[in-house]
Parts: sequence; structure tokens; C-alpha cells
Amino acid sequence: MLRPDGSPIRVLVVDDEEALAALLSSALKYEGWEIHTAGSGMSALRLAREVDPDVILLDVMLPDFDGFEVLRRLRREGSTVPVLFLTARDAVEDRVTGLMAGGDDYVVKPYSLEEVVARITALVRRAGIAELAAPEATVLTVGDLELNEDSHEVRRGGEEIQLSATEYGLLHFLVVNERKVLSKAQILDRVWGYDFGGRSTVVELYISYLRRKIDQGRPPMIHTLRGAGYILKPGEFS
Repeated sequence: MLRPDGSPIRVLVVDDEEALAALLSSALKYEGWEIHTAGSGMSALRLAREVDPDVILLDVMLPDFDGFEVLRRLRREGSTVPVLFLTARDAVEDRVTGLMAGGDDYVVKPYSLEEVVARITALVRRAGIAELAAPEATVLTVGDLELNEDSHEVRRGGEEIQLSATEYGLLHFLVVNERKVLSKAQILDRVWGYDFGGRSTVVELYISYLRRKIDQGRPPMIHTLRGAGYILKPGEFS
């Protein structure tokens, strides 16, 4: 798996446990990826700005400030890099905190290296970072909303909209099911793609993110059907 320019996927591993960081780095280098490591929140922020990684593996417990704060700062700077949280804490509240900070996935220690590699690969593909083999771009259109499946560019009314990997995955699922009601359970299963273990409130959270980016100041396209789920359809001008 390579970037569109043929260079290796860039991964930033953030963990203050040197042995774990080294083990993760070795496993990821075996995949042919370019690996950078950081052992604190400050060094993680510095490397994220310098290296511009394609994906970040981010430990929650760091010596200066936690991984949630690292990601909050990156998101405030406008970064949409996919983030996989690594943590020893398995509480639902921690998972929700990570997602609310802008995280895309969550793995609890102890984890298998195969699982971490699989989840990183899924994030990279979902974000459209890896080179795709399709000869022509496929653009999905709903009303004035356009979604390019190759480049993952999203536009509404000709204006480009920046989305995180998870936001794009959610919007894509809504678009390919235009005018169909999708339940929270269906969305969790399709967008997160496995036994996520979180609460359905994460769907409400990401729907609110999309509405702010897609619908704000425009005729709404994303609608809630109380007790049933969500539906996307062309915005109607009054």
C-alpha cells in the first residue's frame, strides 16, 4: 500500500513506553510504511506538524498531557489526519471522549499487532490516502452535493468541504443510500465496521459534525426520523 505519489504511507506512533513503540514500529515497517515515533504530547505535536503523517497511533497516557489533548490541538489547527487511539483504559466514557476529541478508532491494550495493522489499513483506505486502481474517478451526486470516491473530495454548491476519515465514511454511507432511512445500528456496523463496543451516541455526534459542515447556511440534506434513524436527500430551496 502506497501513497498516490508512490511514496510509503507515513505513520506517527506516539507512546511513552519505548518497548511498545519499538514493537509497533517494527511491525509497521514490515508493511513497508515510513514510521516516526514520539514519546510525549509536545513531541507528538511537533512531529505531526513536521512530518504531516497519513495516520497517527496515539497513546492516551503520556507524560506531559494526554492523547485526547494532543488530538484536540491538532483538530483546532485544522488537521484531519486519521487517529487510532491506543490505551489501557476500556471504559465506554474513554472511548466516547476519544471520539469527541476527533479520533477515528480505538484499540485497548493488550492488543495484537495484526489487529493494529488491520485497523490502520482500514483508516488509510477510508481516508482515501492509498493509491487506488480505478482508471476513472467516480463522483456521486445528490442535489448540489458531490462526493469523489477516488480523491475523497467533497463539495456542495461547488465549495470544497474538509472532512475527517470517519466523517467521510459516514457521509459516503448516507450518499450511497440516498433517500433511505438508516438506523443507528446500521450506521455503526457499516461506518465503524466491526464490534465497536461504543454507544449509539457516537452516531449522533458525527451526524452533528456533518450537519455543521454540509448543511450549515444551506437547505438541509441530513434529516432525523425520530425513532427510526437518518436519511439524506437533496436540499429543498424555499
